[in-house]
Amino acid sequence: MTTTWINRQFGTFRGLVRLGLAYAELGTGRLSAFQLRRPESVRRLVFVCHGNICRSAIAHRLALAEGLPVASLGLSTSTGASSPEQAVAAAARAQVDMSTHRATDFSDFEVQPGDLFLVMEVRQAHKLRQRLGARDDVHVALLGMWGSPVMPHLHDPFTLSDAYFDTCFARVKTAVRRLGEALPHLKAIDAGQRKVG
Repeated sequence: MTTTWINRQFGTFRGLVRLGLAYAELGTGRLSAFQLRRPESVRRLVFVCHGNICRSAIAHRLALAEGLPVASLGLSTSTGASSPEQAVAAAARAQVDMSTHRATDFSDFEVQPGDLFLVMEVRQAHKLRQRLGARDDVHVALLGMWGSPVMPHLHDPFTLSDAYFDTCFARVKTAVRRLGEALPHLKAIDAGQRKVG
């Protein structure tokens, strides 16, 4: 494997290693806590990453386009931060307008019953579960589990190559589409919210 190929497919060598470790955890059942067991109870998709400016930002826009009830947040960000130009450009190449996206930090986010938090990395899943405490009316899952192929780690493209931005965003796009197909009742929820609003 060449460095160029690794960087294009996984962002960095570290990204490849983290994906391998995530597959190992998946294979040994250590990620069972982050599997969606009651899909019918989901009322809203909440996409989560570190800064809410790249991965969860484009997932948010894609879910909106699918007619799904959606929100997004960052585990360590500044509310109101905009996405970097590189991310906005990558989104545009994927026919997604991310220019008006603004980040929301977890501390400024209002959790609602039925939220399905979709994280990009295993460590984010653990961190988020800790912050949510004992709440059992929400779910935490890995977005990449709806990918094709399944990818339990979607490495952060921030500051990395345009080629990896394109790869990462394409994987997010596939996962969001498949997630929408797996939860068809959400479109009816969104339609109802639009009528009320």
